Amino acid sequence: MILKASQRGGGQDLAAHLMRTDDNEHVRLHELRGFLSEDLRGAFKEAEAISRGTRCRQYLFSLSLSPPEQERVSPEAFEAAIDRIEDRLGLEGQPRAIVFHEKEGRQHAHCVWSRIDAGTMTACQLSFFKKKLMAVSRDLYLEHGWTMPKGIESAGSRDPTNFSLAEWQQAKRQGVDPRWIKETLQQAWGASDNAKAFGRAVEERGFFLAKGDKRSFVVLDFNGEVYSLPRQLGLKTKEVAARLGDGADLASVEATQKLIGERMTPAIRRHVEESRSRFLKRSGALGQQKAELTQAHRNARTALDQRLEAEWRAETKVRQERVPKGLRGLWHRITGKYQEVRAQNEAEALRSQERQARERQALIDAQREQRAALQEKFKALRQEQARQLLELRKDVGRFLSFTKQRDRAAEQQRDLGSSRGLRLER
Repeated sequence: MILKASQRGGGQDLAAHLMRTDDNEHVRLHELRGFLSEDLRGAFKEAEAISRGTRCRQYLFSLSLSPPEQERVSPEAFEAAIDRIEDRLGLEGQPRAIVFHEKEGRQHAHCVWSRIDAGTMTACQLSFFKKKLMAVSRDLYLEHGWTMPKGIESAGSRDPTNFSLAEWQQAKRQGVDPRWIKETLQQAWGASDNAKAFGRAVEERGFFLAKGDKRSFVVLDFNGEVYSLPRQLGLKTKEVAARLGDGADLASVEATQKLIGERMTPAIRRHVEESRSRFLKRSGALGQQKAELTQAHRNARTALDQRLEAEWRAETKVRQERVPKGLRGLWHRITGKYQEVRAQNEAEALRSQERQARERQALIDAQREQRAALQEKFKALRQEQARQLLELRKDVGRFLSFTKQRDRAAEQQRDLGSSRGLRLER
């Protein structure tokens, strides 16, 4: 599974993020170990309070565990992976919290440790944790027989369409898939061998090449949004410059945005908005189905938890009644019968916990199968959106290219008229 981690502070912000149910269909606090609090906010407040006795500001270590999309990973498998990571990084026995998320039918986990050793009041050192996590990730793929991503198999072969959180947020503001943006620009890059050809290729796809303030090359979409070209291509700036030159003849971002604003006529803007409205209408219907299904699943899980809690209380009461009190209880201790009853109660409690865990997981698996069918519809819609978006951007690109050629022809005509006037005057 893919492992991503960071050292950080801001425990309350992290707790709020991990327990968000607007971004996730289901959120479950699976474990709190080593904390007095019974909720995530309280646990992270404890970690922060202890850290104030040290100089450590990044008192938490946050890890996300994402298995392959098509795989079904049990909570026990997540726990085993977390225990292995804990041992590899030297975090054994540190207070930790485990949270399970389900999003778009996929399940992933988060584990957050307190880095502060309360006994020594020092922070656990996590040197080279990224390399260590990469090694654990590679082992997990091999042991489970999962297809290993190229970026894990070989660090130099990472997927060029992978994107950062900032890139995802930027694309989300524009209502597009960040992978689509990268794929589109990489196709244009592969189809051109110089700056002029690349400029034409991106314009055909509704993008514009410009010179950035801090970076040598950027591209803008027809909304004026700016994207770093080297980052979108997955290349270094010097690699891009080797093909495109120094970019001295490119317009600035401000000039390009002004040009786009002048050429985006009301008619073409209306065309863009109509296309976007059609997609939003179709996605809205699926979104309603998703909301209804998610609420039904949440209700079913809540009902199951309430039933299991009631069963647990009833079974606990029966076990407690087996242990006599008073003189009879003292006699049981003297004769050793108390230990027999205690062992019986502990074994029954363990079996009950395991049974309830299986029942809860069975419900989760059944609901994920239902959610998977709906997710296939979302995938088909997104693929259709990507196709329509490509056609739309091609339309915009052709229109803007036409206006560019028209303006150039008009300018040449004006220059020709001026030169003729000069000849007549002579």
